[in-house]
Amino acid sequence: MQQQQRQHDIRAKFYALLNKRWGYHLLFWIVMYLFFSAFDAAISDYKLLSALKNQIPHFIAYIAIVYLNLQYLIPRYLSKKQFLPYLGLLLLASLIITPFKIMYLYQQFKNEPVIQAQLINQLNIAFIPTFLMGLLSTLLKITTDWFRNLRERQELITQNMQSELRFLRSQINPHFLFNTLNNLYALTIKKSDLAPEIVLKLSEMMRYMLYECNEKEVPLANEIAYIKNYLDLEKLRKHKNLHIRFDVEGSPENKKITPLLFIPFIENAFKHGLSQHTREGFIHILMRIEKDLLSFRIENSKEPSLKSGQTQHEIKKSGGIGLKNVRRRLQLLYPGKHKLLIRNRPKVFIVDLHLIL
Repeated sequence: MQQQQRQHDIRAKFYALLNKRWGYHLLFWIVMYLFFSAFDAAISDYKLLSALKNQIPHFIAYIAIVYLNLQYLIPRYLSKKQFLPYLGLLLLASLIITPFKIMYLYQQFKNEPVIQAQLINQLNIAFIPTFLMGLLSTLLKITTDWFRNLRERQELITQNMQSELRFLRSQINPHFLFNTLNNLYALTIKKSDLAPEIVLKLSEMMRYMLYECNEKEVPLANEIAYIKNYLDLEKLRKHKNLHIRFDVEGSPENKKITPLLFIPFIENAFKHGLSQHTREGFIHILMRIEKDLLSFRIENSKEPSLKSGQTQHEIKKSGGIGLKNVRRRLQLLYPGKHKLLIRNRPKVFIVDLHLIL
């Protein structure tokens, strides 16, 4: 048990080390140093210990050029798009660092004149590996900064989207509540016996809005039940000659959807359709579920005074907060997965919404 705890502590310390910038930099250089040393030993006659010693001046030069590049040259020149001064100074730094590396190696191989001669002969091109290592660090810096900026932008977009959705929902829930209370108020003024039934329906609706609509998605069956409650409540206070129908085709089982997505269309139909009629009118709603495709259509009668050919701006304006918000929610939650078509005919207003769940 104690051994397992020690192993767990060691792993925890290792992960904590990797979360620190200097920690993963150190690990990177150690791995690279061992790799190049093993490669040097494999392609030459050196033993691993000799290869490790031979790589020391190379890695001192690499570390020097990389951190000079990261800490000074890139922030001071490359980030300001001064490309020529940046390349010139990186080349100059490589030329300055390389002789120190050659001097170290020359002293290390003092008993091997052939290798010393090779080092002198290659002095003119010995700066190239150091210069290339500097350029490689630039490439890695640009790549990591790009991925980090991409991740930060995505996080910002997500945060903004979540904030906007919370704001839209904060507008939706009071909107429904006020309309429902107005319905109840109208019946209590008339001292209608239907008021208790409306209170029960209102209670079920409020329970749904308060406890379920805080989730990103809710069971489609629950959303359908909410719509039925809403329609039943409206039927209680509307004229008997008004025809309200809601049909569901297909099974809503195991399907989920964004809550309160359809209610603004229904509310708009009552507000701008049936509310204009004193004796007759209709609202016909059809929801069809076919695998992952959900089709929602609502048709409502309207007064001829609501002219056909109305512009989209006027349609959205007539819908108030409800239609404007549901359009925005569709854009945020179903991008590329929804199609909304609104048709305004002389005596009927039609909304068709198709969703990929």
